[in-house]
Amino acid sequence: MRDFPLPFVIPIVCGLMLAACDSFEKPVLPFDKTDELVVITVNSPDTYYEDAEGRYAGLEFDLASEFARDLGMNVKFRIAPRMDQVLAKLEEHKGHFAAGLSISTKHELHAHFGPIYQTIQPQVAYNTDYRRPKSIRQLVGRTIEIASGTTYAEQLNKAMQQAPGLKWSEVDITSEDLLAKLAEGKIDHVVADSTQISQAKNFYPNLDAAFDLGEPVGKAWAFSPYAERELLEKTQKFFSRIERDGTLMRLVDRYYGHIQRLEQADVSGILKKRRTLLPDLREHFHEAEEVTGIDWRLIAALAYQESHWNHFAVSPANVRGIMMLTETTADRMKVTDRLDTRQNILAGARYLRLLKDRLPTRILEPDRTWIALAAYNQGSSHIEDARILAQRLGLNPDSWVDLKKTLPLLSLSQYFQNLKHGYARGGEAVILTESVRTYHNILLKYERPHSWGFPIADEIDSPS
Repeated sequence: MRDFPLPFVIPIVCGLMLAACDSFEKPVLPFDKTDELVVITVNSPDTYYEDAEGRYAGLEFDLASEFARDLGMNVKFRIAPRMDQVLAKLEEHKGHFAAGLSISTKHELHAHFGPIYQTIQPQVAYNTDYRRPKSIRQLVGRTIEIASGTTYAEQLNKAMQQAPGLKWSEVDITSEDLLAKLAEGKIDHVVADSTQISQAKNFYPNLDAAFDLGEPVGKAWAFSPYAERELLEKTQKFFSRIERDGTLMRLVDRYYGHIQRLEQADVSGILKKRRTLLPDLREHFHEAEEVTGIDWRLIAALAYQESHWNHFAVSPANVRGIMMLTETTADRMKVTDRLDTRQNILAGARYLRLLKDRLPTRILEPDRTWIALAAYNQGSSHIEDARILAQRLGLNPDSWVDLKKTLPLLSLSQYFQNLKHGYARGGEAVILTESVRTYHNILLKYERPHSWGFPIADEIDSPS
């Protein structure tokens, strides 16, 4: 069984995946006359996509699937080419609601919006190889592009009051692709939301946000003005429930909780070393995946966080090798030479597998992986203390988003004195885990999955 990966966008072909994705041929049945909830959205890392393991993922996918479970219904997704076409399909009664939309004056003319579940900030992105603009006036005469179907034109139209002569182009590609063009120096600026820019910075170290554009914008599900009252009421109750019990916070954290952890130098470092050091290490990481079932890119991400893929790394505490094994762990994993790269990688991967298997079976992915990574740093005993502390504080001990709150408390005497295993540098475990999550995302984007005995090209083009 292979483990839950972080998001990685792969285009979805509806005709091949009818179980989860459907065409727009038929209008939907009324909500009270069907057992199938039909959701209209787009294929993007913010909404609905197929991950590196062929599983469906995305915040909107998770939210809609959770809602369908509450209702006792099946869920089906209909994928529009662009966000501006989502509302048109909704008006044609091709879905019960549309997911992933930002609330705007234009959108409110055509739809009724449910509760706001996420707030994003439109921003102007720039290429850090050039001077950072400080105001909208400095964008006059520059090449600005936005994705078709987004609401950014509204913010830019308002900005024209301060910057007459401001011009931009709407192009028929995604914001993610536009940010890639910006990183390549093909355009001057892109308007995108804060989460999209933060994610892109982890793949392109020469990107950053120059300044905010307008006010923050809420995201909510959109319903036809003629939507059934029962559907609207159940939606309101659903969002009240998931906000109250922490489900919403956990789902948002799954996709966005780690994206601002790394600095530009960190991203540049792994992108450079995946070309210079990783080629000689892939076979060992591939073997580690075969032994443990853990995605080799997650193992490689952990190794990079620990040693920057330095075979001969040694800490003052005598932690050694590419996976930075302690003497105790090395002995337990029967390692004879911690500076032997193959032995070290296999032992580190097997130890991570052991830590995952030790966790209660009720802890589900991806939290299971994140908690195991924290245990790799601080040990299972301190993680158990953090879980006990979470229970005492009324938090969920099986949720990584809640353990991120309690782990740093293990260094405070008012907390650790009342725990079995005492003081721990729990904050370090949080930093390691969140950094590994982002490094894993980077490797998922640029490195192919292991073919388990069938050779394939390993490398995907990336910035140097």
